[in-house]
Amino acid sequence: MSFKGAIFDLDGVIVDTVPLHLAAWRYLFEEKFGVPFTKLDYEAKVDGKPRIDGILSVLTHLSREEATAAGDIKQERYLELLHQDEIIKFASSFALIEELLKHKILLATASSSKNAPYILEKVGLARKMRSIVCGADIVYGKPHPEIFLKAATELGLNARECVVFEDAKSGVEAAKAGGFFCVGIDRQNQPQNYVLADLVVKDLSEVKYEMLAEKLFNFEKK
Repeated sequence: MSFKGAIFDLDGVIVDTVPLHLAAWRYLFEEKFGVPFTKLDYEAKVDGKPRIDGILSVLTHLSREEATAAGDIKQERYLELLHQDEIIKFASSFALIEELLKHKILLATASSSKNAPYILEKVGLARKMRSIVCGADIVYGKPHPEIFLKAATELGLNARECVVFEDAKSGVEAAKAGGFFCVGIDRQNQPQNYVLADLVVKDLSEVKYEMLAEKLFNFEKK
C-alpha cells in the first residue's frame, strides 16, 4: 500500500491565525468574564479543540448553553479580526502542498475551526483540497480521531495510506488514535506534546515527498 493522501491541520500548520485567535479568546475571557488568559492557557486549554470544549475548559461553571452563547461572542470578535488583518502564511507548508500535488497526492484539510473553508479560500488553497473537514462537520473534537477519519474517507483512502500534519498535542493524539502516520510540527520547542508523533520537525521545510513515501512504506510494514 502506498502513500496516497495528506491531511493538514490548518491553524499552526498552513497558516498562523494564533495571534487572531488569542486576541479573540482574551476578549472573551478577560473582557467579558474577567478571567486572565495567557498564551500558555491557549496552548493547554483551547488549542485544537472545538470552541465550546475550549470555553468549558476555562469557564468550568458554565452550562453548555451558556458556553455556546460565549462561543458566539468569541467567534464574532475573531471574524472581525480575520476580515481586518492579513492571514500569516507558512511558506514552507505552501511549498510542500505544491510538491505533493505534483506527485498526485490527494489533499485534505481537517481543522476544528468552523472558519476553515473561509480561511482556505482567502489564502487560495480551497480548490487544491479534495476534502475540507471543519468543526461543523464532526460530533467529536480532537483528540478523538473522527475528523481525520472523515477526511480520509472523503479522499477515498484508509488511514494507513495518509499522512497527517499536526502542530497541537490533541491533534497528534487524534491522528495516532485513528491509525495515521503523523508528522508533528514543534514550532515552540515543546517536545512533550509530540511524543506520539512518528516524525517531529520544526517546520515543513524539513519534509519532502520522497521522505514521506519511504516512511509511510516502512510504517505500513509494521
